[in-house]
Amino acid sequence: MTDDLKRTLSLPDAISIVAGSMIGCGIFIVSSDIARQVNSGLLLILIWCIAGFITLCGGLSLCELAANITDEGGQYVYLKKIFNEQIAFLYGWTLFLVIQTGTIAAVCVAFAKFFGIIAPVISSNNILFNIGVFNFSTQQLFSILTVIFLSYINSRGIKYGVITQNIFTVTKVLSLAALVIAGLIFGFNFQILYNNLTMPFEFGFSTVNTIAVAIVGALFASITWNNITFIAGEVKNPKKSIPRALIYGVILVVSLYLLINMIYIGVLPLEEIKNAPQDIVAARTVQEIFGTIGKDIIAVIIMISAFGCANGMILTGSRVYYKMAKDRAFFRPLAAINRKTKVPVNSLWAQCIWICILILWGNYSELLDFVIYASLIFYIIVTAGVFVYRKKYPQNAVSSRINNFFPVTFLILATYIVICLSIYKPLYTIPGLIITIAGIPVFYFWKRVSK
Repeated sequence: MTDDLKRTLSLPDAISIVAGSMIGCGIFIVSSDIARQVNSGLLLILIWCIAGFITLCGGLSLCELAANITDEGGQYVYLKKIFNEQIAFLYGWTLFLVIQTGTIAAVCVAFAKFFGIIAPVISSNNILFNIGVFNFSTQQLFSILTVIFLSYINSRGIKYGVITQNIFTVTKVLSLAALVIAGLIFGFNFQILYNNLTMPFEFGFSTVNTIAVAIVGALFASITWNNITFIAGEVKNPKKSIPRALIYGVILVVSLYLLINMIYIGVLPLEEIKNAPQDIVAARTVQEIFGTIGKDIIAVIIMISAFGCANGMILTGSRVYYKMAKDRAFFRPLAAINRKTKVPVNSLWAQCIWICILILWGNYSELLDFVIYASLIFYIIVTAGVFVYRKKYPQNAVSSRINNFFPVTFLILATYIVICLSIYKPLYTIPGLIITIAGIPVFYFWKRVSK
């Protein structure tokens, strides 16, 4: 074994990882819940605009750190270098426990769910066997097989994972663009758009708070833009390529998300958006445009998006646990690199096993909801770290320094959202903090083991 990762990823590859990891299932679903909370087409679009602006500010803020800290591990490495090992470990712990793995589990189940539209044998109601209260369905089996298959592809070498990522990223970007074009040509109704945008609402402090709470779904439909930093150790010319990939990838996805939501409110009355079957507002929109075949069309698009998203997150997430193990903060065998493929295979398969356990357990989505709050806090901490980094390492090149407007704006808006979630949705906060804080004794355990 060797501990060297090879820098083989180009700028287009990096952009593909950013965009491909961001575009999952959220854009097809969360608008329905947002519309129910704000009850206004104008506020729905405003929320996606604000979410896109916050995402862009966060991505630009991370560019400065990405240009100066080019090791694999992303936020884990940033937090360790700027603050201390404990904060970095808590991030890595939460990432492994549910942020990365729970998201992958949810995305793979979504992939299986929509595959079931085409092949009805794949269903949560098709139980293969049960043990007491535990049921094992064909949907869970297909989800697990998907995780294993993607992990196997990435274990063969980074080029296989990246080729898969590029194919599916291009396909789903073109699919979303085609959905926008088809909506404009065949389904767009300016009267429906006008009615949705002119629905009356009272704008006051309570509305601002409602927006802050409702925006969570829009933010986390694109929250994985940071995944490219996890794999920085394998990107060519990372000082330039990673910041550019963050900027180009985030702008591409944010623009597509905004256009898709304009199609939603230009094709469907707000009541239909709010009451879309299973919240899949994209399916209801495509059905309005193409009729009954629309269900199959959107199923294929969501499957493509889910598959590409899961592949990107499986590819990048394993590098964080590899880096933690290399720092003796996690299971030491996870630091092994296969001599032939130059891939951290042990970390990759450990991630695979935990994802499969979450799928079997079935409550991964609840864990995911809990950690949304903690995840946003880590984004705030690492963005604040931009200013700490400048003071600790003033000798680093100022050419990579971003305008203070972006990190300051992100900190203000993200902090306000966290405060509103703490007040109005405590179920997001306490469990999420418990999961994160539970990592403290584990950290000291690993410190003792490493000595």
